[in-house]
Amino acid sequence: MPVLAFNVINEGSHTHNNLAMQEFMILPVGASTFAKALRMGSEVYHTLKGIIKTKYGQVACNVCDEGGFAPNVQDNKEGLALLMDAIEKDGYTGKTKIGMDVATFEVLPKDAKYDLNFNNQPNDGAHVLSAQGLCELYKEYVKYFPIVFIEVPFDQDDWSSWVSLQSLVNIQLVGGDFLVTNPRRTAEVIPKKECNTLLLKVKICL
Repeated sequence: MPVLAFNVINEGSHTHNNLAMQEFMILPVGASTFAKALRMGSEVYHTLKGIIKTKYGQVACNVCDEGGFAPNVQDNKEGLALLMDAIEKDGYTGKTKIGMDVATFEVLPKDAKYDLNFNNQPNDGAHVLSAQGLCELYKEYVKYFPIVFIEVPFDQDDWSSWVSLQSLVNIQLVGGDFLVTNPRRTAEVIPKKECNTLLLKVKICL
């Protein structure tokens, strides 16, 4: 069976909190069976809930439409640190990794830079990054956190940045819905190696 991915923290357009990056996931890669992976993910999820309740209050334990919590964290590192606290408390350090869906199409202003504070108004532009700046931020995240994939780290037309990030980190860079629904574009991306992982959505007709 594929490795399970539990969507445990939601931000971005799913909420009105400070994080721009949309989904933070945990992956119990160290489980020997599907049942153990399910148990590990469930345990970390509920431990995370306890940590969030203690730090941010009961209201932060409400879940979004994707099933994750939406604590009022101030930056993405803080969200990643919450995941690491929960993983460590349950004794799964090294056995549980992290995935991120950035959904950058929502954080890309008209001037082709990335706004990591787009949820807040008024916005003074202090958190707007160039593609290179965002690339360096991802590099830092991967260095300090056990991240195994980032979905849609840059805009769907900013392929030079995808290639640049691949040269800096050894993780999966996942093409999102713009490849899932576009066979022509997928055929163009593969030979150019502009991303190294495809998001596959299987439709089952009964």
